[in-house]
Amino acid sequence: MLRSELMDIWIAGVAAVDPERSVVRRAPEIATDRYERVIVIAVGKAAAGMAAGLAAKLGREPDDGVIIVPHGTTPVAALPVIEAGHPLPDEGSVTAGEHALSLARSAGADDLVVCLISGGASALMAAPRVGLDCLREVNEALIESGAPIAEVNAIRCALSMVKGGRLAEAAHAATLRTLLISDVVGDDPAVIGSGPTVPGADTDPLAVAARYGIELPHKAMEALTVRPRLPPPHRRHETVVVASARDAARGATEAAVRAGIRSHIVTTTLTGDTVVAAIAAIDRRAGEDVAISAGETTVRVEGAGRGGRNQHAALAAAIQIANTDAVFLAAGTDGRDGPTDAAGAIVDGGTISRGRAAGLDAGEHLAAFDGYPYLEATGDLIRTGPTGTNVGDLWLVSSA
Repeated sequence: MLRSELMDIWIAGVAAVDPERSVVRRAPEIATDRYERVIVIAVGKAAAGMAAGLAAKLGREPDDGVIIVPHGTTPVAALPVIEAGHPLPDEGSVTAGEHALSLARSAGADDLVVCLISGGASALMAAPRVGLDCLREVNEALIESGAPIAEVNAIRCALSMVKGGRLAEAAHAATLRTLLISDVVGDDPAVIGSGPTVPGADTDPLAVAARYGIELPHKAMEALTVRPRLPPPHRRHETVVVASARDAARGATEAAVRAGIRSHIVTTTLTGDTVVAAIAAIDRRAGEDVAISAGETTVRVEGAGRGGRNQHAALAAAIQIANTDAVFLAAGTDGRDGPTDAAGAIVDGGTISRGRAAGLDAGEHLAAFDGYPYLEATGDLIRTGPTGTNVGDLWLVSSA
């Protein structure tokens, strides 16, 4: 199969989770005349598109609100826009968190607060119990830990005044609706974006840090010795997931069918170690032209190299499929993989020989978690720029 065909299928999968269309298609009808004010708090990589979709669904712009997006996102919007840091929070993230809490607290009994949450919200909206520098250190340690997202969130929520249902608590007087685009396996509203409107499990964050060997700054450890209480669930609250990895996988299969290419969905709950998952995906490719997996794997970074989990998966896969007709594509649906400008990579049976011709050793780069320079040299990086959505990772494997 041509690499371009596989890339077209992946692009169709991402298009299937367009945030504006997803909100219009899946959000429940809202009778705005029942409320004095409609206040919107949109945060995440899909925030701008979700806000546009909600306005279309309502038939008008909301009365108040904010759209919180990564730096470099410049949506044309009727609401104020705050640009903030991702994957690490910054001053904009703190401003965003404080503004979101202020809006929620301003809502009265006759108001409706609609929260639009998508991947990236954890870093973009911060109201930390510790200083910003400390919070950034914590986030760096969590990103590199390889711990599952639900466990990571136990630490994030315990250090926040907006996560873990605390934004909902601030809006306790109002009616609350939360629409979500899920970037987590299982689509748990308490996990997506660290659950600002849904309290999660009462997990001991210090036990999580010990279990995964996460070295936290001293100030964070001190703060975690006094765990804040979990807020009660909001009494007038409805949550709806409007798009997820299942939709992206389904969109990819439909595109394959239109192109006359056989395909099947292997899983929409892809998890586990990135390299192990990549090798398993290669082993399962036989029998169909394209095998599709969606979800989010983990990688514990131990080297000082540059890359992301999808590039790491692709390099591991390239070693497995060397000198075959197989093609392996792994990329983040948000258009970004780790702290790089690539979404991921598409490798084939010639990737290793191209690397060798450039004087590079694939095994050494894999061990150093240094996939980016290797895959750049072999011409295998995928660069899409921000896609404006995020439902985790989408992997495609072609056997021929």
